Amino acid sequence: MQRERVSENVYWFQSELYAQVTAGVVAGPNWAVLIDTLAIPEETLGISSFIEEDLNIPVRYIINTHHHADHTWGNCCFPGATIIASETCRQLLIEKGIPALENAKKQNPAFKQTKIVPPQITINHGQLSLRVGKKNLLLFPTPGNSPDAISVLVEEDRVLFAGDAYMSLPYIVDGDIDELTTTIKHIGKMGLENIIQGHGDIILRGEIEENVKENLNYLSCLRKGVRNALKRKNPEEALVTIDIESCGKNRVFLGGLALELHRRNVLYLFKKLKSEEMQQIDLPL
Repeated sequence: MQRERVSENVYWFQSELYAQVTAGVVAGPNWAVLIDTLAIPEETLGISSFIEEDLNIPVRYIINTHHHADHTWGNCCFPGATIIASETCRQLLIEKGIPALENAKKQNPAFKQTKIVPPQITINHGQLSLRVGKKNLLLFPTPGNSPDAISVLVEEDRVLFAGDAYMSLPYIVDGDIDELTTTIKHIGKMGLENIIQGHGDIILRGEIEENVKENLNYLSCLRKGVRNALKRKNPEEALVTIDIESCGKNRVFLGGLALELHRRNVLYLFKKLKSEEMQQIDLPL
């Protein structure tokens, strides 16, 4: 697991075992806020040890940016903490997380002691502020990657923990391409010092403008490529030509996982646009 001090009392962690997934800590004088957990229990326990032993404070709150397993299954490693997330995150964590964990336990003994801990405090709409020492955390919706997504802005430092709303490769399979495009545009206009991606390295201030353009270009090329494929006689064959490089991204992102995520994006968007096209055909005159 990698660790870096982003600003005063703000820390970033990145998994070395699964998809470069990230988490963060904002420390106050008496307690800390953890933003997401890591996928593998031993790495989340490593974060716990750093906070308790190096910072010498407990974790009072955990903020889940969304319900995906690699960001939430470590909640149980902090039994005294209160979990905060969107109401939709709570629902999805119960509906999807519990059966997914039971299946994971059958395949991987590392999750034997893992339990799903749903959020106790939820956000139905709008924003929520949380004060941690001298830092003010602003929680707000950032849908697109998933419908339940929120991000966390450390206002004084202009550091954004974006969750999977911002990744090295935008991912839409659980979300909506239009919403994610809007979210990325909004993030690009926030005047940030750093973007903490849900997966991947920290985006620094001087890199943000170009990186935002690159992500928006990727989504635009993805949409254009899939729409063109739908016009072909054999659209499924045309989908193969929508390679990740033609959309302006590198297949080595996320340790090579980007190639598979891109493939899923293409197939998901194809099915979605094809379904919308068929619905329009079936509309009564």
